[in-house]
Amino acid sequence: MTWDWNYTGEILPDLLNGLRVTVVATLLGYAIALVLGLAWTLLQRTPSRLVNGTVRWVAEFIRSTPLLVQLFFVFYVLPSWGLTLGPLTAGIIGLGLHYSTYTSEVYRAGIDDVPRGQWEAATALNLPRRRVWLGVVLPQAVRKVVPTLGNYLIAMFKDSPLLLAVNVVELLGAAYQTGSRTLQFLEPITIVGVLFIAVSVLSSLLVRRLERRYATY
Repeated sequence: MTWDWNYTGEILPDLLNGLRVTVVATLLGYAIALVLGLAWTLLQRTPSRLVNGTVRWVAEFIRSTPLLVQLFFVFYVLPSWGLTLGPLTAGIIGLGLHYSTYTSEVYRAGIDDVPRGQWEAATALNLPRRRVWLGVVLPQAVRKVVPTLGNYLIAMFKDSPLLLAVNVVELLGAAYQTGSRTLQFLEPITIVGVLFIAVSVLSSLLVRRLERRYATY
């Protein structure tokens, strides 16, 4: 097997378009994971035992089942209940929902790590509950967990090829389609590996920079 540079040049635009889809799905899914994960965490801290128990059970169920199964459920099962989603939309929701259960644990750890004195000081100042969370607790908690949240972004990016199962033509999907047409898989699959490494390394460097700037120890 020899490397065909002409063939590489021909397929590169399709692979870069697949990379674009992968990055978009990852970023939007990550945004959902961050917001929904925080919601899971706050709901688990409500006084209602019913809400606490329900949220904990749902989060544990999602965290304990494979992402691939959840993607199939969102894309293939929900339409039978009247909710039909496009492939990319279903993939983004699946990624975001799955990883939100992990980010919720990260937020929980960060909140639990806020010194008790901060809570007591906020209570002594008679601050409104909303002000306590938005102005005192969450800023400290999030800064503490920036590195871990960043790692989940990279993990989500590396899990994005699973979207191929719901017909999303992301990076690996583009490589598979290209290779199937030409029966040459060496170049497209190799390029996929190189692009995943390049983006993951750049993301790791960005996470480290954010860690140095915002994280506290």
